[in-house]
Amino acid sequence: MCGIVGYVGRKQAAPIVLDGLAKLEYRGYDSAGIAIRDGEKPAEVVKEVGKLENLYNKTDGGKAVKGTCGIGHTRWATHGAPSKTNAHPHVSGNCTGSGSGVVESEVVGVHNGIIENFAELKDKLSRHGYQFYSQTDTEVLVKLVDYYYKKYKMGPIDAIAKTLVRVRGSYALEVMFTDHPGEIYVARKDSPMIIGVNDGESFIASDVPAILKHTRNVYYIGNLEMAKIVAGQVTFFNLDGDEVQKESVEIEFSAESAEKGGFEHFMMKEIHEQPKVVTDTLNKYIVDGKIDLAETGLTDEDIKKISQIYIVACGSAWHVGMEVQYVIEDMAGVPVRCELASEFRYRKMPLNKNALVVVVSQSGETADTLAALRLAKDKGIKTLAIVNVVGSSIAREADHVMYTLAGPEISVATTKAYSCQLICGYILAIKMGLANGLVDEEKYKYYIGELMSIPSKIEKCLNDKERIQWFASKFANAKDIFFIGRGIDYAISLEGSLKMKEISYIHSEAYAAGELKHGTISLIEEGTLVIGSLTQSDLYEKTVSNMVECKSRGAYLMGVTENGKYDVEDMCDFVVYVPKVDDHFIGSVAIIPLQLLGYYTSVAKGLDVDKPRNLAKSVTVE
Repeated sequence: MCGIVGYVGRKQAAPIVLDGLAKLEYRGYDSAGIAIRDGEKPAEVVKEVGKLENLYNKTDGGKAVKGTCGIGHTRWATHGAPSKTNAHPHVSGNCTGSGSGVVESEVVGVHNGIIENFAELKDKLSRHGYQFYSQTDTEVLVKLVDYYYKKYKMGPIDAIAKTLVRVRGSYALEVMFTDHPGEIYVARKDSPMIIGVNDGESFIASDVPAILKHTRNVYYIGNLEMAKIVAGQVTFFNLDGDEVQKESVEIEFSAESAEKGGFEHFMMKEIHEQPKVVTDTLNKYIVDGKIDLAETGLTDEDIKKISQIYIVACGSAWHVGMEVQYVIEDMAGVPVRCELASEFRYRKMPLNKNALVVVVSQSGETADTLAALRLAKDKGIKTLAIVNVVGSSIAREADHVMYTLAGPEISVATTKAYSCQLICGYILAIKMGLANGLVDEEKYKYYIGELMSIPSKIEKCLNDKERIQWFASKFANAKDIFFIGRGIDYAISLEGSLKMKEISYIHSEAYAAGELKHGTISLIEEGTLVIGSLTQSDLYEKTVSNMVECKSRGAYLMGVTENGKYDVEDMCDFVVYVPKVDDHFIGSVAIIPLQLLGYYTSVAKGLDVDKPRNLAKSVTVE
């Protein structure tokens, strides 16, 4: 949610800041703004509502705003409606904050996150003469920094430290002080932030794509840490004001991987990248035909002690968990509960001390998932993270980490990260089955072979996209779509339904097929599209029977099944066949046509595929 960018160096800052914000558009936003300093002059602030293009045009691509030090922000409204007044940056002075111009305020800042006690702090500051022009918690935060800076006549780091001690909530804070030209100060708790340094320049961002074209050497600022950033140099501090030494990390993927590469949308590019990134993830953990989890630190002895698994995630990552739970229970004989992170963290259920909590997150910064991880650790339960971002909060705090090699995923609707998470789940299931003695050597080799065949089979699924595009155009105006399946097919349906609803805005629901007669079938009427996932051999006939019941009530049926089950054409109006792979893993190929269906439906409706309304890529607040 939201995006932060900063720059200090020898070049004009505004174009660099705007370009960085453009790279973060996928995170979701409703307004944008920049604050640029030219030498010792006060900051010039420019803010606009709506698309970043509005801010770009207003500043002539940044050329109209002079200065080599600046910060920028794309805002997702939490406190206060989308408006120029509520847009960031915010200032410590008593101005309207609604437009452009040079501001004489001591402190100018931007912030991601939520300040939970902002009302209490606002009341305190009001008693000390501060006036407020916006409804945001960020203005309160910026003015609190100003209050301590002036009251105690201390330096920026000490003023920020005092502020953070008073604040409850999450934040990635970026501020400039009028008395300190050429310097940017930052602080972080729970919200993501990275800092890059390269040849006399420094860059700040919420995520890697914003600065990747400038540098691949980045620092990850830790929780409750601060930093002073000048051209080509960064100094880190803890809350006591003591310096903290850090090593930079080199980002392995290229700047080109964060570009569209000739595709019309990032989502389509990322769908087509799945064979490669799945191959990369497989090769990371399968070496010479054997699973190698040495990098994670999870040993066979650790696995044998696990008597319960909790998979905790949100959104598509939760759908990964829903699918993987069936695989682990069958292969490893360990009971699994798949929990929504936002529910898990507030549940009062007793937790098994011999459990493993597996948290799944693309960004590694998902607020509820991170909180669930911390809850598990507080209770002394081992944790394993499946994440895509090296150095992210979840990756740093988990006991064990499995990295997916999906590369940067820009489209809000996940595709390739989801597929890589599935692969990690499959690998974990096989490894646990082997360690627990439920998977023998013959089965082990068979499963490894099936996994290694998945990338080529995904490639074959992509060859069917023209038929799916044609079918999507027929149902672009549908009001309701239902996805049904049993077992792993139910989990596939959950993700297929989400892909449809989040980018096409069509009401879509997924149901366990056996539940249709318990109420849902009353919603079926003439022409309603029902999509059945029919990949599980032992459940195939039962789901077919449920689909026939829908057809008898006027439904139009689409089926997704494996090659060879051609009898389904006698029942379905449209069938997509996927290459056969072991039933445990077929979700990796069966999801591809459903990703394509969601994509082409959105395109047919003329919607913004990569940036669907009201959604953000990384949900870093509750």
